[in-house]
This record gives sequence, structure tokens and C-alpha cells, in this order.
Amino acid sequence: MSNLKVLPILEADAGDGAVPCCAPLSREPLGVEDSERIAVMFKALGDPVRLRLFSLIASHEGGEACVCDIQDVGVSQPTVSHHLKKLRDAGLVTSERRGTWVYYKVAPPVVAALAGVLDLSS
Repeated sequence: MSNLKVLPILEADAGDGAVPCCAPLSREPLGVEDSERIAVMFKALGDPVRLRLFSLIASHEGGEACVCDIQDVGVSQPTVSHHLKKLRDAGLVTSERRGTWVYYKVAPPVVAALAGVLDLSS
């Protein structure tokens, strides 16, 4: 278990939404706190099973998938649940229980913010 605290990659702004935590890497170096925030997400995506689950959710119709539709990734159901929890804890996906099933959805603002950090065109 990691000793890194999960930190949001988005910060609240005065308007209606959130803004990325930090500038693109090509503009300025990351500080300690920002690097911890982003490392949690990359660590979550650094596992092949988690990356595949994330891809299955993102590419599912409507960007939302029932766990019953994405659990066939070559590992046991408890392992799938473990990996989905890691993605959720990293802030990459959200979940909602509906009856006996849990539905997962990619968190687009977080993914966009993560992509913005890697944008080298700035």
C-alpha cells in the first residue's frame, strides 16, 4: 500500500468548475505537491490491468460501464474490484451503485487536466 495521499489534480475555481492543478511540463517544472498529485494517477494507470479497465470504461457507449460488462480482463472478480478501486482512488473514474451493480465512468475533467500537464505544445 502506498503512503502517498491521494490529492486532486483539479482545484476549485471561482466560476463553475475546476482548473488544472499545474502548468504543462513544458512551461515550468512541477513542484513537490503537484508531482505527488500526478504520480498517483500515473501509478494507477501504470498497471496493465488497470489501464485496460480504464480503456474499457472510456470506450464503452456513453463513457460509462457496468462492472458486469468489463470484468473479463483475465483476472478474478476480486482482483477487478481491487483495480477499479485504485482507479477510483486516483480520481480517474467515478462510480455509482445501481441495485446490485456498480457503474463506472471516466472523470473527463481529471483526464483533461492530466493531458494538459503533458501538453508539450505550450
